Amino acid sequence: MNLADLTVNEIKTEFSLPDYKAKQLYKWIRRGETDFAVMTDLSLDFRNELSEKHEVVWPQIYMKFASKLDETHKYLVKLEDDNIIETVLMKYEHGYSICISSQVGCRMGCAFCASTIGGLIRNLTPSEIEGQIRAVSKDSNVRISNVVIMGIGEPLDNYDNIIKALKAINNPDGLNIGYRHITLSTCGLAEGIKKLMNENIPITLALSLHAPNDEIRKAIMPAAKAVSVKEIISLCAEYAEKTGRRVTFEYALISGVNDSAGCALQLGELLKGILCHVNLIDVNPVEGKNFKRGNKKYEFVKLLEEHGINATVRRELGKDISASCGQLRKSVAEEG
Repeated sequence: MNLADLTVNEIKTEFSLPDYKAKQLYKWIRRGETDFAVMTDLSLDFRNELSEKHEVVWPQIYMKFASKLDETHKYLVKLEDDNIIETVLMKYEHGYSICISSQVGCRMGCAFCASTIGGLIRNLTPSEIEGQIRAVSKDSNVRISNVVIMGIGEPLDNYDNIIKALKAINNPDGLNIGYRHITLSTCGLAEGIKKLMNENIPITLALSLHAPNDEIRKAIMPAAKAVSVKEIISLCAEYAEKTGRRVTFEYALISGVNDSAGCALQLGELLKGILCHVNLIDVNPVEGKNFKRGNKKYEFVKLLEEHGINATVRRELGKDISASCGQLRKSVAEEG
């Protein structure tokens, strides 16, 4: 058993410990300690039992790439079974943000995304999700204050492990990162969004929308076939109203597909009156895909703003190190 995956209550139940002893062990684990021998406030017999039957395992840095254009660092992180995931550290004026993965691979099949090539291999465990932050923070020797779950995988397709990881990331005895500094990005799994809004975990929801109507969205995002654009936007509006958190709509501009003035006007009408923000993104080149970047992003922003919609163009970071999710992992895998 990897004890890094357990909550305080699970440790208490598993080992029949009093509250204070369970918390002592939990604190050691959350400090990143993997050697039971140094946990001297626990009895020697208990430490021996732990070392014989259990372990504490965190993901490890496999490769690191530093951008020459900005202060972005991209990490390939190796898991215990030798699978590789991607994590990106970004520096902003407000501090350091990290973009983490939730799965090894992805089964959502979005046509413009490198992460989905090869499909889903497996879900990440709670410690593998949290451990990306720990590994990068230790390597870079910086305090990470903002977390974006927008890397490889669909977080709501790994729902239980994501919720458990969120609570560990927020725990004062651990990383102690506030929920309001955490953003979860989803392609729009309706049942997952409904469950999330009732968790009393006030994180920011980001929806990968990428189209103002069903025809375009279904053509580039297979998961969109399960729920219409109007339905998923309505659900996001409900999330914003219930949590008081502004929803971000992510929109990757693809030339000749979703970047027309008509698309902007449609989108503006759909989002009118919703507590939201539109994040326009330059679509990333992916080998084997023919999508080209839209060149009308600032005109798109202007049309949205005329509808009273707050919109910005996302600053591109780490362009020279393939900082967009899925690109490096794919190239390293191909090289063997």
